[in-house]
Amino acid sequence: MTAAAPQTASARRRGIVVLVPLALFLALAALFFFRLGSGDPSRIPSALIGRPAPETALPPVEGLVRDGKPVPGVTHADFQGAVTVVNVWASWCVPCHDEAPILMKMAEDKRIRMVGINYKDQPENARRFIGRYGNPFVAVGADPKGRASIDWGVYGVPETFVVGRDGRIAYKLVGPISEANLAGALQPAIEQALAAR
Repeated sequence: MTAAAPQTASARRRGIVVLVPLALFLALAALFFFRLGSGDPSRIPSALIGRPAPETALPPVEGLVRDGKPVPGVTHADFQGAVTVVNVWASWCVPCHDEAPILMKMAEDKRIRMVGINYKDQPENARRFIGRYGNPFVAVGADPKGRASIDWGVYGVPETFVVGRDGRIAYKLVGPISEANLAGALQPAIEQALAAR
């Protein structure tokens, strides 16, 4: 009987040693799931809101044309004097394909300027993407290494910014533009920027 008691205590200790890490792992997994799953990723705050748009000088996407003319790259002057919607996109980004028709619809609003930053993409793929969906942008800068996008605080593509006439970032949308967030968040931010003098 005395031999069974130490074996039982030893078995309990082994069980505890196995269960404690498992319980800790499950608790952490639940915490991460709750924190990541409960929030709207498009509502990630940006430290750049209210600050001047980053100094941006990007070359054009090689060979990209619009109405028979080369599409210029992006310069800091693109963010002055007009409300500008800056969309960071890539041809390899699946949600970018989903939002492309909405960007074309947005480009019909002549009160705003649409500017694109092509993120870590190949020029031929970017041209093919624009050829397939249309070009909503007056300027598209090539950001092959993603450095300019880092300056903009981009987490991943697509992301969209509203820049006021004063060159300050007024709004940031993380993730693809949808009909719902266009109506509920992005368009009101554009209207607010247009109303500001």
